[in-house]
Amino acid sequence: MPPRVNEAIEKRTFAVLVDNEPGVLARVVGLFSARGYNIESLTVAETDKAAHASRITIVTSGTPLILEQIRAQLDRMVSIRTVQDVSSDPLGIERELSLIKVRGTGEQRAEALRVADIFRAKVIDTTHESFVFELTGASSKIDKFVNLMAPLGLVEMSRTGVLSLTRGVD
Repeated sequence: MPPRVNEAIEKRTFAVLVDNEPGVLARVVGLFSARGYNIESLTVAETDKAAHASRITIVTSGTPLILEQIRAQLDRMVSIRTVQDVSSDPLGIERELSLIKVRGTGEQRAEALRVADIFRAKVIDTTHESFVFELTGASSKIDKFVNLMAPLGLVEMSRTGVLSLTRGVD
């Protein structure tokens, strides 16, 4: 269903706790695909071996109505234990990890190191012609770092996708 003219598009992060069994991820991704919803970021890993549980973190966007439909459809799926909208939770925390390779010699190399220091990026590999930086933070922070590194010699990058938790013991 296309958004109405006045409806704003929002981005949401859903943390989905699922049974760790074959086919669960395919069914979740299939839900998005079958309805024409886009997944902007997807991370998944087993989080509790004893309970056979995995956590899927999905970043998607749409109108508030579409996002509520996504949540409701996820909630109804077999093998899904809980669905949490982390982005709407005031206690929600979202982070992403990236590895960024930058070529540089001379003044560009020095500038790349200065920018990395400002962003608290860690140098994890270096040669005479390049660096590999590790940067963790909000996706927007990583985007800003990449934009500043592009004119300095950005070669390649890899990103994990968004990970999320909520503060507190619950």
